[in-house]
Amino acid sequence: MSQGTTASTRRVWYKVADHDELPENRVKPVTCGVQTICLTHFKGKFSALSNKCPHQGGPLGEGSIENGLLRCPWHGWDFDPITGLPPGGYDDGVPTFPVEMRDDGVYVGLDEEAPHVRTVTDVMAKSLTNWGVRQVFGMVGHSNLGLADALRLEEEAGNLTYYGIRHEGAASFACSAYGKLTGRPAACLAIAGPGATNLLTGLWDANVDRSPVIALTGQVDTQVLGPGAFQEIDLVAAFGKVAQWSQSVLHTSKHAELINLACKTAILNRGVSHLIFPDEVQTLEAEEDAEAGGPAGRLTGRAIAPPQDAVDDACQHLENAKRPVIIVGHGARFDMPAVLELAEMLNAPVLTTFKGKGLISDHHPLGCGVLGRSGTPIASWFMNECDLLLVFGASFSNHTGITPKKPIIQVDYDPLALGKFHPVEVPVWGEISVTVEIFKQALDGKTQSIDQRPEVAERWRIWRHEKDSRLPDDRGQGVNSSAIFAAMTRQVPEDAIIAVDVGNNTYSFGRYFECTRQSVLMSGYLGSIGFSLPAAMGAWAATQEDDPRFAGRKVVSVSGDGGFGQYMGELLTAVKYDMNITHVLVNNEQLGKITKEQKAGNWHVWQTSLHNPNFADYATLCGALGIQVTKAEELDDALARALAHDGPALVEVIADGELI
Repeated sequence: MSQGTTASTRRVWYKVADHDELPENRVKPVTCGVQTICLTHFKGKFSALSNKCPHQGGPLGEGSIENGLLRCPWHGWDFDPITGLPPGGYDDGVPTFPVEMRDDGVYVGLDEEAPHVRTVTDVMAKSLTNWGVRQVFGMVGHSNLGLADALRLEEEAGNLTYYGIRHEGAASFACSAYGKLTGRPAACLAIAGPGATNLLTGLWDANVDRSPVIALTGQVDTQVLGPGAFQEIDLVAAFGKVAQWSQSVLHTSKHAELINLACKTAILNRGVSHLIFPDEVQTLEAEEDAEAGGPAGRLTGRAIAPPQDAVDDACQHLENAKRPVIIVGHGARFDMPAVLELAEMLNAPVLTTFKGKGLISDHHPLGCGVLGRSGTPIASWFMNECDLLLVFGASFSNHTGITPKKPIIQVDYDPLALGKFHPVEVPVWGEISVTVEIFKQALDGKTQSIDQRPEVAERWRIWRHEKDSRLPDDRGQGVNSSAIFAAMTRQVPEDAIIAVDVGNNTYSFGRYFECTRQSVLMSGYLGSIGFSLPAAMGAWAATQEDDPRFAGRKVVSVSGDGGFGQYMGELLTAVKYDMNITHVLVNNEQLGKITKEQKAGNWHVWQTSLHNPNFADYATLCGALGIQVTKAEELDDALARALAHDGPALVEVIADGELI
C-alpha cells in the first residue's frame, strides 16, 4: 500500500525525527509539508503510515502499539505498524510512505503537493475582499477549516488581515466597533455550535447600534444535519433576529452571489449578515468559470434629500427660533462638518448623546458636552433653556432624556426612527449631510437667533470649577474619578480613538473627560460589559489601513475591573499582534454601578464585590507593559509612559468606588 511516484510527480523528502527521538514500540504524528504522517518504530525499523484511520479518520499517530499491532485511539481497530495492513485479511488498511535513514535523521518521502484546487470558499473569500472587507477576527476550528484556508489565501495575497482571538465574543465586539468607527463591515469567523453562539452578544451590539458586520459560521456536514450531530444547533434559529440576513451555503448555491447579498445587506441596512457553511461545502471545487463577486453596480448612492414639505416646515421653525439647540447622536457621526456649519449659522449650542460624545469638541465655542445620565450640567441647562430642538441621528433613549416638552425637528435616514417614542413637531426623513445643506441654503440671512456663545463659555467655567473642586477628594481608599479623567484629558492624544466599557467608570468618563478631536466607541443600546478591550482591537485594526481618517491614530480603552475581567484573555491577543493599545483599568474591586443601583433602590448590597489579581502584574505576565497607580499624583506619569509605549500597555488605577 506504499504511495507510488508517477512520471508526472516528484518525490519530496522531509526530515521527521532524529535517530534516537522515537523509542522502540512507540508512534508519533509528524508533519510533512501540510500532511500529517504516523511515524512508527517497531522491531528496530522506522515506518511511515497515513495518520488517518480509514473508518472515522482517527489520528493513528496518537495511538499505541499493543501486542505488535498499531491500535487506532478512536475505536480500537488494529493495523500492522510496518505495512499498515489489518490482521485477518481485511482490505481496509492504511497507505504507507517510503522511509530513509540518513546520517542526520529519519526522512519520509511524499509525492510533491498537487496544485491548489480552487474551491467555492476561495471564490467567496475573494468576493468578500472585493467588497472591501479587510479585517477578519475569529477562531479557526474543525467545522470551518475549508473556509479558514480560503481566508488564509486572501491574507497571503495581501487582501485582508486575520486576527485569532481567545473568545469568539471578542471577535464580534471587535467587528461591531470597527463598523461603528469606519462605516464598513469587518467579518467574524466561528465554528458550529458553541463558537457560533459565542458571537451572539457582540452581534446584538452591532444590530442595535446599526453597525455593519459579516458573520461567518461553520456547520456540521449536511448529511448529519437534523438528528443532533456533535456541535449541531439550528444556526438560523439561533441567530434569529440578530441577523437581518442569514443564509446557508449549499452545494447548489450561487456562491459569489451569496457574498454580494450578505455585504450589500450589511452595508445598506447597517446591521448583521450571516452565512452558514456546512463542513463539506467548504471544499467543493469551484466551477472553472466561477467569478468572484463585488460591489460594482450593486449599490446605490444614499445621499437622499428629504421631502420638500418637511424642509419648508422645519425651516419655518428655525427662522423663528431665538434659542435653538442642536442635539447630535451616533447616527450623525459621519456628518459633523456640515452640522457644525449649520450650528454656527444658527448660533446654536450643540449637545451630544452619550454615544455621540466627542462629535463636537468640548472646547468649541458652541460645544456643550453630553446630555443625559452620563452627561454634564451644561448640556441639560441649554436643553431646558431652548425654544427649539434640532435633533440629528439620535435614538431618543431614556438614558439621554431629550425632553418632549420642547418643539422638536428630528432628522434621520431611518423613517422608523422619526417620532419613534412620541410625536415630534417636524419629522424629516433624509440623509443628514444633504438635509443640512438644504437647511443652510434655505436659512441664509433669515435666522434671528441670539448668540449663545457667551452663555456656553460661562456654563463651562462653572462646571470646570466644580470638577476642579473634586480633584483633592481622598478618603484613603483609592483615586477619585474626577482626578482619573482629568489626567486622561491632559494625557490622551487629541486624535485618539477611545473605546469605553459600561459601569461607573463610563458614567464618570462621560462627565469628566473633555474631548477635543477624539473618537469615542461604546456599546450603546445593548450596554454590554466587556466591550472596551475587544472594541479597541477592532479600532486598532482600522488604524492599520490606509484610510486617512484613522491611520496612525492612538487607541485607548477604558474599563472597570468587572468589564476587563470579561475578556482579559484578549490582552494576549493584543500582545500577539503587537496592537498599540493603552488600556486604562479603573479598579474599585466591585461591580460599582450595580452596587450603586442596589443602594439607590434600598436593596441589600449583595454579590457585587470582586476578587481581583494585580492587573498590572497580569499585563506584564502577558507580555504587555503593566503599571499600577494608587495615588492621584502618579496618574500623569503612568499614563504618559503607557501611551508612549510601542505596544499593548495597561494602567491599573486603584479607585475609590464612592468618589465617582
